[in-house]
Amino acid sequence: MESRPRIVLTLACPDVAGLVSAVTTFLFQSGAFVVESADYGDPDTGLFFMRTVFRGDDDTGLSLEVLRGAFAALARRFNMDWSMEPAERKMPTVIAVSKFGHCLHDLLHRWQSGLLPIDIKAVVSNHDDMRRIVEWYGLPYHHLPVTAATKADQEARFIQVVDDSAAELVVLARYMQILSEDLVSKLSGRCINIHHSFLPSFKGAKPYHQAHARGVKIIGATAHYVTEDLDEGPIIEQSVERVDHRARPEDLVVMGQDIETVVLARAVAWHAQRRVLMNGRRTIILR
Repeated sequence: MESRPRIVLTLACPDVAGLVSAVTTFLFQSGAFVVESADYGDPDTGLFFMRTVFRGDDDTGLSLEVLRGAFAALARRFNMDWSMEPAERKMPTVIAVSKFGHCLHDLLHRWQSGLLPIDIKAVVSNHDDMRRIVEWYGLPYHHLPVTAATKADQEARFIQVVDDSAAELVVLARYMQILSEDLVSKLSGRCINIHHSFLPSFKGAKPYHQAHARGVKIIGATAHYVTEDLDEGPIIEQSVERVDHRARPEDLVVMGQDIETVVLARAVAWHAQRRVLMNGRRTIILR
């Protein structure tokens, strides 16, 4: 029974009485066996969020297409924004990087080791520095240099890589380019960025050196969805570590990069496992 394929159902809708009962009754009557479930009703927005993983509990199994068709009527009744996908399916992903390779290296290692539920299809970069490591992993490397004059053409080639890969997730693994509003719109809800958590206090070059000069006592990182508001999209994950006067700027850089890799990997995993649901400018993480 444990080897039977699992399906993950996610939904968001207005929070009303009888909602959970309706969903669980549907699953029971469909012959489903729930193996994991989490939900949250937000008192501020009046919205309800749910993630449920289930599998077949009979000899015939469950047809995903039949389930989707049958669930659609229930979804319309409760005005749901929902999805129903194979839980074991690895999410097609494109990674973008510039010259800082720590996040890229970490994602590639976790992916090859089977520690991330993603299927990396390609890597895009505005520099050629990371080609050798990417091709060592057997992945296509798309060098797309960009200037102010060529930005529109470069982004068109970028999104073509995404489309050709059928990528459902784009990860900016220290991709040091500001995306245009058009590209942000095309990648809405499926593009994750990572940055140091000093923003907006320390912008521009060498933020860790700026932080050292100000005597910061914590450093950290934030993973968030990309929106038109630069580095202010809905936050998926954050982490911090305490520092003191003994830490030199180069120490802060190393510590910060370590935090960035962990935070980004968590955000990518949670998104690919469909644990992240949007709640306005915030996220709901159902773990």
